[in-house]
Amino acid sequence: MSYLRFDKTLMTNLRESLPKEVLRSNRSGAYSCTTLVDCNTRKYHGLLVVPVPELDDENHVLLSSLDATVIQHGAEFNLGLHKYNGDNFSPRGHKYIREFDSLQVPTTVYRVGGVILKREMMFQHFENRIIIRYTLMDAHSETTLRLQPFLAFRSVREFTHENADVNSHYDIVQNGISTCMYKGYPTLFMQINKENEFVFRPDWYRGLEYPKEQERGYASTEDLYVPGYFEFNIKKGESVVFSAGLEEIDTSTLADLADFEVKIRTPRDNFYNTLVNSAHQFIVHREHEDYVLAGYPWFKCRARDMFVSLPGLTLTNNEVEKFEAVMKTAEKAIREFIEGTPLTVSVTEITHPDVLLWAVWCIQQYANFVSMEKCIEKYGELVCDIMEWLCAGGHPNFHVEENGLVSCEGRDKAVTWMNSSVGGRPIVPRTGFIVEINALWYNALMFCAEVCRQGQDKKSLGKFEAAAQLCQENFAPMFYNEYGYLCDYCVDGYRDYDVRPNMIFAVALDYSPLDRVQQKSVLDYCTKELITPKGMRSLSPKSHGYNPMYVGPQVQRDYAYHQGTAWPWLAAFYMEACLKIFRLSKLSYVDRLLVGYEEELFYHCIGTIPELFDGNPPFHGRGAISFAMNVSGIMRIVKLLDKYNEE
Repeated sequence: MSYLRFDKTLMTNLRESLPKEVLRSNRSGAYSCTTLVDCNTRKYHGLLVVPVPELDDENHVLLSSLDATVIQHGAEFNLGLHKYNGDNFSPRGHKYIREFDSLQVPTTVYRVGGVILKREMMFQHFENRIIIRYTLMDAHSETTLRLQPFLAFRSVREFTHENADVNSHYDIVQNGISTCMYKGYPTLFMQINKENEFVFRPDWYRGLEYPKEQERGYASTEDLYVPGYFEFNIKKGESVVFSAGLEEIDTSTLADLADFEVKIRTPRDNFYNTLVNSAHQFIVHREHEDYVLAGYPWFKCRARDMFVSLPGLTLTNNEVEKFEAVMKTAEKAIREFIEGTPLTVSVTEITHPDVLLWAVWCIQQYANFVSMEKCIEKYGELVCDIMEWLCAGGHPNFHVEENGLVSCEGRDKAVTWMNSSVGGRPIVPRTGFIVEINALWYNALMFCAEVCRQGQDKKSLGKFEAAAQLCQENFAPMFYNEYGYLCDYCVDGYRDYDVRPNMIFAVALDYSPLDRVQQKSVLDYCTKELITPKGMRSLSPKSHGYNPMYVGPQVQRDYAYHQGTAWPWLAAFYMEACLKIFRLSKLSYVDRLLVGYEEELFYHCIGTIPELFDGNPPFHGRGAISFAMNVSGIMRIVKLLDKYNEE
């Protein structure tokens, strides 16, 4: 039986199947995303969603959906499903679904009387092309298949509505048509690897509704344009391939292309392989540059997310070349930032004060997974240049004070990963001496000293060792409080006593500024007040302002974003800390924690981990449907657990 498989009972129950989503990407920025039953519930959903750099830096939905209709003896059975105003669903094709599985590619089997039709969906690697293969597995009489495309041609941030500006013109291409709804958009080529009839019947389908947008407090209805439909006969045992892309294709190659795309997929046959499959979707290649997208469907490449995610997404699966390719782009961004020149790569938020420290941590993981010798050869100079620049006061919001600790200004603008704001002001104004930035600073100083030691740079070695010693001497007096945990930030004599997960980094990182007793005490507090089956809470339930439910309109969600919601990537560092402190005695405990994330592969967006979870039971998944730092973190822990089990 397939690992990610759902039977007819679940698929025909919209209460169960409609919240589950499916995501596929082409590893160059485009994606295909919808629900298990092919009913779009977000404005971000679509079969072909691609970047259009000529217009803006957003993705755009070109092909929203494709309805298939089985025709026998003049009777039509539409397999599509759309939600309209008033909670009306039509044409309710989900009732014909017999099963869904996603071993290699998302595969749906429909049964209409004596007809059994299999549909497989795949996104061509590094091409803006969605491929859908229909196979008639059984039929007792002549069968016709009709394919009806629903077009949007709009940004994922907007909606389209019936208008007189749409260009209904189309051109005949090999076994299909090409069309473009609006000027400035690329032409969409829809083709089939079999002779067919295209019936031009332009119409608007009005009032489609997206319930996920309603939940988020946004507008939620749009109209979609249907230019007509393709129709052809199909025989028992025959497979027919539909393609929608931005370039015309030789339709005689579609069958082989579909076979190839299925063959090269990582089988999603267990927990880890499913995470690997998800990890591959975050790494994108564009115009000779490689990036890590922070998440789907709305995130771009954010510097902090990239450095936190990269080791888990690549090194844990021995994909060293992918790590090096992304780091080549990242190093270019770092160099340009340090030199004060405009960024020529599409990396955002690199100016935040903790980002370069995360870059050093990222390189440190390369040393751990590959070798220190290779790390020094490839990245030793970069690490030293980063640390020299920070020590010299090059960063405008990174100040190394006389006590060896780092202070940052975060009152007016959020500068850490806890970046939610309302009215341009941070909801959690973390400022002054921030606990995780200083933990990262100590770790980076110690790692840089080790790089200098093994690289025979004795002059720099002494400087970084002295800086690390001064940082360590003052870290605990600054942050460690009388209750046995770490204050979140300290500024102008004020110490923030809110119990937050940011203190876990002072334990989990390779080099800790705390002694062993302090580390255990901090870990105990995290265990008692922050850890949940789905992640670490961003705030303890005992702290003022605890708001664990990430629901409602945007402002309401912003106030909850870092006030109690649970984050899996933080839990990965917590589990790493557990294994670091208690080693083999915590193996079974960490293994039990991982069960909560394996369960999540079957909910929200199947086969991946969402952005965050409610901080209270039943811990619903929320936010972005697939989040790089979470997938990466869990992959790191799975591999770390394997390492300890081998010992």
